[in-house]
Amino acid sequence: MCFKYQHMKNYIVLLFALLSLTTIAQNTYKITYLRSSNGTLLENQDPIVVFSNEKESIITSEKIIGNQSAFPYEQSWINGNQHFQIANLKTNQSIVTKDTTAIGKQSFKLSSETRKIQGYLCKKATTIINSNTIDLWYTNDLQVKGAPSVLGQKLGLVLESVRNGNFVVTATKIEKVALFPNLNLFEQGAKPVNQLTYRDLLWKSRFTTIPIFKDEIINFSDASKSNDSILRFANGTVILKKVTIPVIEKGSQLFIDLVAQSNGDAYDRTGTIFMIPMDKKTSFLDGLQKGVKTLPVFENGNGKSYQGIVATEDYNPIIELMRFFTPFGIKQYNTIQLKDKTWEDQVNYRQDITELTNAMSNKEIYIGTFIGNYDKGGHKVSVNLTIHPEENGTAKSTTLLPLFTTTNVMEMAGQEYGTLFNSEKGLTVTFTLDQDLKKARLRYITTGHGGWENGDEFVPKKNTLLLDGKEVFHITPWREDCGSYRLYNPASGNFLNGLSSSDYSRSNWCPGMVTYPMYIDLGELKAGKHTIQVKIPQGKPEGSSFSSWNISGVLIGE
Repeated sequence: MCFKYQHMKNYIVLLFALLSLTTIAQNTYKITYLRSSNGTLLENQDPIVVFSNEKESIITSEKIIGNQSAFPYEQSWINGNQHFQIANLKTNQSIVTKDTTAIGKQSFKLSSETRKIQGYLCKKATTIINSNTIDLWYTNDLQVKGAPSVLGQKLGLVLESVRNGNFVVTATKIEKVALFPNLNLFEQGAKPVNQLTYRDLLWKSRFTTIPIFKDEIINFSDASKSNDSILRFANGTVILKKVTIPVIEKGSQLFIDLVAQSNGDAYDRTGTIFMIPMDKKTSFLDGLQKGVKTLPVFENGNGKSYQGIVATEDYNPIIELMRFFTPFGIKQYNTIQLKDKTWEDQVNYRQDITELTNAMSNKEIYIGTFIGNYDKGGHKVSVNLTIHPEENGTAKSTTLLPLFTTTNVMEMAGQEYGTLFNSEKGLTVTFTLDQDLKKARLRYITTGHGGWENGDEFVPKKNTLLLDGKEVFHITPWREDCGSYRLYNPASGNFLNGLSSSDYSRSNWCPGMVTYPMYIDLGELKAGKHTIQVKIPQGKPEGSSFSSWNISGVLIGE
């Protein structure tokens, strides 16, 4: 490995030596390229700039030349079959990698078809890469070789690249220059890395990753204790962390991801990643720290009290970022062997939560993860938040109102299950708008539970939503694709009919998957009081077995 990197450094020294010279060449050209899609020039683009002479070419851009490019940015230098890629990352770190085989391996189908571009006669060459058909129009009139990408560098000077007939990169200006200039394209502090590392570091530098939890255990044990950074509640089934979120630029996309494994628990469990609104007198954090009795109570006449599930004048419920379900014993029980089954090692959950950006941007917030279980080993989880900028993105002025969450995150600390749908009233929440809300939508998540033969987990049930007494939406939430996740469920029971427990269809969830939100259009809501009601024909208990529903709703509008 040391020899390999020393060999790489020798090439880098040669590279810098070559580029530090301002050389005179008989044929030196600067070519500017613009991109278009479906016949329309892309807006606000940074033009590609290529410098080419008889021996070498540099691929850069107009903004980089003018020192206006935002990090990260990437450039290339090509000399024969040698292709150096150099990237300047957001961290002010520069990395470089070298490839000596890719250019030589390129193959093209040459055509007799010709056309003129910028007054130069061009020939056509075609290749297929990853099922994309790419036509290159190149000229030999200028006696130099180069291209707006590494593709076609040995054909001649590529003046146009057409991908799948609709994405085009075209030379718009060709200038003969006296010098092949030193543009300070490559910094001598660049760290040489292999190609896989280079691509990985460049990819990661294009977005911001905010680590929330890393290999944390969520279990049920009196020994589970908080520390300086991770708070633990409900006997260890809830972990919580205060996280500083930077300003999220307009148009950016926001994702949450979770990696989970069993650390001892063999069963499928309800899980949620949530944030705690802190903008009212009482918060869910009060319930975690002081007990569920500190939370406002909702009653619907069935004789039970439900703590902290609906918004009140002085309280907002948690906002579910992701509802997920653990599989049966992944990783911990992979020793169970079945013929022709190779178990997955972990579950990777990932969800777009861009709609919730305004609740998080430029704030210190509490983010938590809950997995309901009664196992001392429990589950191991890692959670990250990622922010992905969009060059031409637009942002809307969004209002967010968390209205209800019946997922009993404090289940192991006495919070009541969501059994409130066994009455005609169901769940009802009244809220007040200070001003009109346009394009109002309800971000609604619903899953049914009760894991015996007649429980609502296995029986389809209609969800009906009413706004101010009028029905606005209904659906029977159901998933029939649970068998797709069989390889995540090594400890799932196998039955005499040839099915595994994890194969069975369920009320909008499967072991090892995310339950995604539904977005219910509510139109324009006028300022003042409004009421949302959710009705579900919840099944009756049988002995000690009962059904329940985990639902959550966040009102979103402009």
